[in-house]
Order: sequence, then structure tokens, then C-alpha cells
Amino acid sequence: MKKISAYVKPFKVEDILTRLPEKGVLEVLISEVRGYGRQKGHLESYKGEEYEYTFLPKVRLEVYCEDDSAPAVEQTLVEGARTGRIGDGKIIVAPIVQNEQI
Repeated sequence: MKKISAYVKPFKVEDILTRLPEKGVLEVLISEVRGYGRQKGHLESYKGEEYEYTFLPKVRLEVYCEDDSAPAVEQTLVEGARTGRIGDGKIIVAPIVQNEQI
């Protein structure tokens, strides 16, 4: 079994969630997170004042799937999250070892 964690831009979540059922994924854990990386934050103006946001909002999607379906799910996440600009996010695939059910 594999755990796939994807860190994506918030406005891409709906696009990703519409694609995942086609690959058999019906359950996704979603968390709002903040990140810092190559984007280095951004400036915004409010009432004439400029504010710098160092930590940018991201969404973490966690999907658990069988080993044989993991590459297709990963490719679906990449296609759904890609904008072609810096800050599209990261995808991490990790093996899961299952113990006995409680």
C-alpha cells in the first residue's frame, strides 16, 4: 500500500478532486497548510499599505491506495495541479506497512 501526499495551490483542489474518482480514489484527506519555498512569498496592498506574505497558503491532499494504482493516481495529481509556474507544489509517495486491524 502507498501513501501519496500532494501539496498544491488551493484553487487547484476542485480540479484534482473531479479527476481522482476516475482512478478509483473515493476518499481523500485534505488539510490547509502554509509553505515557504522558491516563491519567496508575495506582496499585497491593503488601503495603500504593502504587506509581505512569507508563508503562502497550500492544501495538502493525502491519498492511500494499492501499489499497482499508485502511478496512475500520482499522474492524475500532477495533471490536476500543474499550472506551469513556480509553486505548483510537491508530491511525495511513501510505502505503508499495515499492522493488524484494531
